[in-house]
Amino acid sequence: MPEIDLTHATNFDSWKHAYAARAENLAVSEVRALFSVVSRPEVVSLAGGMPDVSALDGELIEKAFHSMMDSRRNYALQYGGGQGDLKLRGQIQEIMALEGVHGSVEDIMITTGSQHALELISDLFLDQGDVVLVEAPSYVGAVGIFRHKEAHIEHVFTDDQGISPEALREAAERLIADGRKVKMLYLVPNFANPSGVTLTAERRVEVLKICRELGILIVEDNPYGQLYFGQEPPKAIRSLDAEGVVYLGSFSKILSPGLRVGYVLAPPAIREKLVLANESAILSPATFAQMLVSEYLSISDWQGQIATYRNLYRTKRDSALAALQQYLPRVQTTRPDGGFFLWLTLPEGLNSKEMLPLAVTELVAYTPGTAFFGDGRGANNIRVCFSHPTAENVAEGIKRLSKVVNQQIELNETFGSRA
Repeated sequence: MPEIDLTHATNFDSWKHAYAARAENLAVSEVRALFSVVSRPEVVSLAGGMPDVSALDGELIEKAFHSMMDSRRNYALQYGGGQGDLKLRGQIQEIMALEGVHGSVEDIMITTGSQHALELISDLFLDQGDVVLVEAPSYVGAVGIFRHKEAHIEHVFTDDQGISPEALREAAERLIADGRKVKMLYLVPNFANPSGVTLTAERRVEVLKICRELGILIVEDNPYGQLYFGQEPPKAIRSLDAEGVVYLGSFSKILSPGLRVGYVLAPPAIREKLVLANESAILSPATFAQMLVSEYLSISDWQGQIATYRNLYRTKRDSALAALQQYLPRVQTTRPDGGFFLWLTLPEGLNSKEMLPLAVTELVAYTPGTAFFGDGRGANNIRVCFSHPTAENVAEGIKRLSKVVNQQIELNETFGSRA
């Protein structure tokens, strides 16, 4: 065996000299970094985007497990195909139809959560320096993937009606004129993570038109679409175009994230490459988890379970908004009609990342807004996740947060802001 030169080693990592250059882009996200803190029982976590799985009927999960082991045991414990189980793909057709999305089972592929699907799509399309257009702010997991692929992340102005078509066209045409390759638009159109904003039906049509004209692939990530609190959101962008949109879905929010089952619906040529990429990366998605999800869908009133989630999260959303009005009246917030998240805008001069250690001492955790931008913005924003704590703890967490925010406001007014 040849001798290895460790002269470039550091005290922390003796293989630092050997990593690929892109490894420098790997970093712990500000959400994942909080996990060790928020696991402490005395801390109210408004940070991680976790569903409240305590509302899931555990007996039905057990029944699905036993049914699977009785009828499909050998299959569930064996390797599967790279595209995923055919029966489950057929059931996914029924779920997608609720969003106005129709597609062949042949163009659906099962993934290890929709994050895995986005990773595969990025591998297929993104070379170093390619441009990805995203909302401002955008999902932290997507920002991390695009950064790792050494893509240029271009945030597009987003307001309470979703991403701005005018700003989208301006950004895309400017970048194309500069000789950049604008490969895709990634967005979460329903109850977006982190803003909670929903893209209007009118803007969906406009966004699609712009991307068609400029040859930009739309990657539509829709984990929250069924978690509406009142009126259903507009039909998916994929319902308007089968060729220019790759559609991502997941069971993490409507069933359980622990199962790690997601899916992607793609045009046939893209789907063929995705299956090959999936097989190359993991051989096949976990058969056991797929079978369990399939059995659950077969024996349960899964739409009734989603309705239970809607009612639960609506109550928690209302608790969060009431607490913000009572304890933090000077903080602006979005008012989502579904999903998990509120997006707070702090008074000028406050820095959410710098405040986080102070918040933890008050036994509350949140995610700083900087996690959701690839360009350093978001310092005066906070993402509040109301889905996981009880409604009472959501209110208590915001009350604790108010001590820190109001103290910082008072300090700024007394001594002046550093901003």
